[in-house]
Amino acid sequence: MVRRFDPGAPVSPELVRDLVRLAVRAPSAGFSQGWDFLALLDPADRARFWEATDDGTPPDAWTRGVSAAPALVLCLSDPDTYLERYAQPDKGWTDRSTDHWPVPYWDTDVAMAAMVMLLAAEDAGLGALFFGVPVERHDAVRAAHGIPDGRRIVGVVALGSEAERVAGSPRTRRRRPLDDVLHVGHFGAPGVSEQMRHPGS
Repeated sequence: MVRRFDPGAPVSPELVRDLVRLAVRAPSAGFSQGWDFLALLDPADRARFWEATDDGTPPDAWTRGVSAAPALVLCLSDPDTYLERYAQPDKGWTDRSTDHWPVPYWDTDVAMAAMVMLLAAEDAGLGALFFGVPVERHDAVRAAHGIPDGRRIVGVVALGSEAERVAGSPRTRRRRPLDDVLHVGHFGAPGVSEQMRHPGS
């Protein structure tokens, strides 16, 4: 994840379009495709975004570095699209209740699309960052960019060229070992590599 962008290295609209074209190939529950992507490529549009997210405190190093990104893509989900899709005869949840969705797949699908965008940006030689909008600033961002009330702001992908490499949380937190996170057959059971070391255990 890039946290310091070069403001003098632009990202073309065509490249952003290519990245979103790949992003929408991500999985989508019921092929609902309840996603929208709002690209902020004009400096005035990006300035409105950063003004809308401003909480009144002086910008820190993170904000200064990320706000220099020449392209932002807001990743939006639309719950109603999923509720309507799953009310159709082949799904049958005609009550349109969100109780059927202990995990909100409208957000999950958009997050997977954002991951595709991040990977595609890396392949294209770009730096990228996925970040969230503080919940208390969502309404201001919607108003600044005409986003309908029914859309959820899942996150933002910043795109550009890296100006400076800085470490994030991995500088102070280690990555969890694979055998701590991979369970086989039963939660807490040894992972594949542990079973290979001790077959039959």
